[in-house]
Amino acid sequence: MSEEDYEEDGEMNGKKFLYVNRRGPYGTVYALESLEVVLIGAAFEQDVSLAFMDDGVYQLKKGQNTDGMGMKNFSPTYRALEMYDVEKLFVSKESMDERGLTTEDLIVDVEVIDNAAMADLMEDAEVVLSF
Repeated sequence: MSEEDYEEDGEMNGKKFLYVNRRGPYGTVYALESLEVVLIGAAFEQDVSLAFMDDGVYQLKKGQNTDGMGMKNFSPTYRALEMYDVEKLFVSKESMDERGLTTEDLIVDVEVIDNAAMADLMEDAEVVLSF
């Protein structure tokens, strides 16, 4: 660790992490792995934001039913993010529109932003991880 990693009082500075979720919630491990990594990062007091684009917006959709898939429905875990101080959730307006979704369809509160604002968000982050 370098001196820049610490504040004047000796506390560690949290880096700005942006986790970009682009895939649907089931069929691969990406969505669940992303959620687990986000919770770990937040537990270590990193500045964590999540962005949902493309089919990743389906990760937040209400009423997910995994019966018959042999997979656990982990979508309620998104409600726990607030307990970890993960409150910056962004969703692509274009991705929502293309899939016929509105914020009322989602399990948590999000900020809907256009793709230009999403690009700015990615540019501003120190670390961007895409799932």
